[in-house]
Amino acid sequence: MGFSLRSEVEFCSANPILKYTQDDLSQRGVFGTLFCTNFRITFISDEKSQEETTFKNKLYGENDIPLMFVDHIYGVYDEKRKLITGALVKNKYPSKIIIHCKDLRVFQFCLTYTKEEDAKKIFQGIAHHCLEEKSLKCVFAFSYTGTPSPGTDISPCRGFHCDTIIWCWSHYSGCALFKASLPPVTQEDGDFQKHFDIMINAVAHNYLYSAKTEDLSESLPTIQDIQQSYNKFKQFFLIENSTDFWLSDMKWFSSLESSGWLDIIRQCLQKAVEVVECLEKDNTNVLITEEEGTDLCCVISSLVQIMLDPYYRTLMGFQSLVQKEWVAGCHAFLDRCNHLHQKDKECYSPVFLLFLECVWQLVQQHSPAFQFSETYLTVLSDSVHMPVFSTFLFNSAHHRESVLKAESPLAQSSPLSCPTVWDWSVQFDSKAQNYFFNPLYSEKVKHEKAVRKPHKLKHQRQLSLPSTAFKTPFKKGFFKDETDSLKKMLRVKRLSRWMGSPDSTAAISREFYESWQQRPLDYHGLLLPCLDGPAVRVWMQRYLRWIPEVHILGGGSVAVMTKLMELLSQVQDLKRVLEQRDSSQAAKPDHRPYIQHRLLSFGSSGRLPSSFPFAYSRNRSFKPIIPTGLMQCLMLTDSLASQEDEASSFVSLV
Repeated sequence: MGFSLRSEVEFCSANPILKYTQDDLSQRGVFGTLFCTNFRITFISDEKSQEETTFKNKLYGENDIPLMFVDHIYGVYDEKRKLITGALVKNKYPSKIIIHCKDLRVFQFCLTYTKEEDAKKIFQGIAHHCLEEKSLKCVFAFSYTGTPSPGTDISPCRGFHCDTIIWCWSHYSGCALFKASLPPVTQEDGDFQKHFDIMINAVAHNYLYSAKTEDLSESLPTIQDIQQSYNKFKQFFLIENSTDFWLSDMKWFSSLESSGWLDIIRQCLQKAVEVVECLEKDNTNVLITEEEGTDLCCVISSLVQIMLDPYYRTLMGFQSLVQKEWVAGCHAFLDRCNHLHQKDKECYSPVFLLFLECVWQLVQQHSPAFQFSETYLTVLSDSVHMPVFSTFLFNSAHHRESVLKAESPLAQSSPLSCPTVWDWSVQFDSKAQNYFFNPLYSEKVKHEKAVRKPHKLKHQRQLSLPSTAFKTPFKKGFFKDETDSLKKMLRVKRLSRWMGSPDSTAAISREFYESWQQRPLDYHGLLLPCLDGPAVRVWMQRYLRWIPEVHILGGGSVAVMTKLMELLSQVQDLKRVLEQRDSSQAAKPDHRPYIQHRLLSFGSSGRLPSSFPFAYSRNRSFKPIIPTGLMQCLMLTDSLASQEDEASSFVSLV
């Protein structure tokens, strides 16, 4: 068959293959052909689909699995489910293969209806290309790019040297946020302290404020802890059939909490609030450190900037933040996302997803403060594993540049050019991209005439010298001498750390949060999250979008948003009518953002399901289904309970 992507090559195929549905244990499905290419696993049904999808990805459809999306593959042998590893691939092929994807989709294919040779080939082909270790040059991106073309990639970025102090952001008061890797631990404690003093002196040399340091490896979970917690958490959303889902419903919330994933999100947000407090309230430099300086340092530094700087809550600002703190900041995407299926499990950890989870908490708590929507965050979490873009494919900017130059067919002249993930037109048309914008975003009102305000430098250093300095004439070396003297005055303070127990620190941050809550609401000012138990929630759109049993037609957050948008539109219409009645106001231009263009297709779509815009088509039914066997079991339980109640009533009457 012909594939839509250039340079896509078919490896193997099999027909007929039965693709199971997830409705119950009856093992119903549709027949078709299963293909494995250098880009994806794809199932093409023998039946023509009549569904009209409203949110379509240009690169892959609902029956496509990009190879880097594959998380685990299970095989069913004699009705026993086994995890597929390299050893099992060479043995007899299974009767059914189950594929768990990193975007939490689950696919089940029956191989018993096809020829034995074809079944063996498709099974071994899928297992080999999805599970076996591979070299970076085998990733589809290097085939997809073709001849280098100017303008398709981001500007070259040298990246940071992680063994030095990296400046992240400056507060308008003059203090700043820094991050760095910890010096290597040696037998000589003096060497460690010497290296640490050098880092602190570097901060004090240019920023004449006291500095607080925080070793994130001591106060936050390790990357291994993060991986183990997420592995437990995601299992509750990888649903293979309805029966499994309904059986897990009874203890679902307690099981989610026991995974520890939500608590890790809460810890990261708490630590970010502590850093914000030092910058905003105490006017103190902050240096955050960890072993490599490219994992949790990226999480905390990014969250701090989002809380303090409204620019990073816009779509362009957020993308520049990810590019600056994560891509140029040398986060090891290749290792942490395990794009090459390396056997070293210690390197794999969803650190970037953890950051997106924290951002989602802020978005759902303070929606009007963010220009981008949760749909944008969900799509971004999927795009991390898309084997087309270079943005999240490498371990550092230097790694990216060297690989692209080495793999280029024109290595003598220019490096290979890959698309950037920020070019959303590669994946979505303009209508679909509209869903990336938050219709409830409170844009800053632009007045017709700007009111002159006292000049206030933002994000700049503000240096001050002792008043006694101006009592004598300036002399050569004056500023250096006075600056050195000021550094000595600050030397006692600048090595301070966050002291006290976690409980006491949390109590202080709680006071800071409550003080912030008492201020007038400003979506373009400081933003802090509520960290009370119920406030940290499950990212429903990302985790439940593929589970039809939980979809609510005309319900969920999309219904609330649609109603709010309609009300806002009506309010703006009324304001315009009132202003037009005033002839003095009619001639003035209206700079308020008009919400009518934000309604997109929400208003014309009728009642929308809670999964919108994912897993949604106009012809799909959203009736919740309880499997027959489970229903009978529940009815039997109710019947027995009723009998017990009647018996106990009879006894009590006697």
